[in-house]
Amino acid sequence: MTRLFWKFFAIIWVTLAGTVAAIMVTVNFSQTEPFARELEQQRREMVLNLTVALLRNDGEDAARRFVTASEQTLPLGLAISTIANSGPCPETHTGATRVILEDGICYRASVSEQDNLFLNYLGMVMPWLAILVSSAIAAALLAQYLIRPVVNLRDGLSALAHGRFDVRIGDQMAGRKDEVTALAHDFDSTAARLQELQAAQQRLFHDVSHELRSPLSRLQAVVGVLRQSPAKLGAMLDRMDREVERLDVLVGEVLTLARLTSGTSLPLRTQTVDVLELLNEVLGDAEFEARTREVSITPSVDGAFLGEVEGELIYRALENVVRNAVKYTAERSKVTVRCETKDDLLTIRVADQGPGVGRDELERIFQPFSRGDDAEQREGYGLGLAITRQAIERHGGRVSASLADTGGLAITIELPRKSSM
Repeated sequence: MTRLFWKFFAIIWVTLAGTVAAIMVTVNFSQTEPFARELEQQRREMVLNLTVALLRNDGEDAARRFVTASEQTLPLGLAISTIANSGPCPETHTGATRVILEDGICYRASVSEQDNLFLNYLGMVMPWLAILVSSAIAAALLAQYLIRPVVNLRDGLSALAHGRFDVRIGDQMAGRKDEVTALAHDFDSTAARLQELQAAQQRLFHDVSHELRSPLSRLQAVVGVLRQSPAKLGAMLDRMDREVERLDVLVGEVLTLARLTSGTSLPLRTQTVDVLELLNEVLGDAEFEARTREVSITPSVDGAFLGEVEGELIYRALENVVRNAVKYTAERSKVTVRCETKDDLLTIRVADQGPGVGRDELERIFQPFSRGDDAEQREGYGLGLAITRQAIERHGGRVSASLADTGGLAITIELPRKSSM
């Protein structure tokens, strides 16, 4: 909040400085000062009170000498006179006059009325007027500075609430560089992420529908064959079992992916697991599959890496990567698995010697139902790497793809010892 603080500070400080400058200019122009009328009134009352005190204590002569000396020093129109009146002499006190009775004589002490009332009143109200104007200016500047981006944020949030994830407000900040601008850019990032998730969801629905249609169509074809040739029941039942199994595998993978992408609010069921032991189990199972294609694979890795992970997810992630490498590597080739432990981070690199993918597809292969160019010749649904990435990222790790030095594809998994999720 540093930038915003200094902007508020600058606006208020400049406003107050301008107020002081305006007061000084007005005082200099009008040759008056703030509260001059009150000061002048107090001065006149003090002189009148002194005159009355001298008249009562020291007599008329002393009072008149004080009047003469006072007028020479500070002319206020001070005068003392007797009232020729045979009636009673009621003592009165007003702002400019004092009437007293002393030794049977009625005296009046008075000063002249204040002149230049307009300037005096201006000096009296000017500080309050300047404070009022300056506070209004500061409030207007701050309100305009704050309300404009708030309105943009409100409009953006309203658009998101109505499903318009393409709205952006960062370009409406008019060159501002403060916390409000950072908030606007965070909003744009959120909107972009929501737009990506919406597109991924729609793509997932489309791909799931497409993948489900194929085994269902084959099941429908089997039913048609059985109706025409009931004698083929045994063979067709085997075919139906295979298609149902494919459907079961697909639904299981979709549910696993849905669980991983449904939100990070679902806690991981972690336990202390030796991740390298899980990897060796995967390698042992994959070795049998590799033999059928005359593919050699690293049989096991040495060492141990105890991590706080959800064992089932990590096993599934490792299995997907290793089986993908065995499936797509060239026949009579080699799949290499290397591990490295540094501090609390385990790095696993699985490289094959298959056809690989283009550099522009290295990120796309982690999307659901995304496969290489020869995917039509292989079994699978393109969900394995998507599940792997989601599972590893849920544990605070990272998965990336690169082109192997010996040709083919290399998948690198970085897994921390303890999940931060």
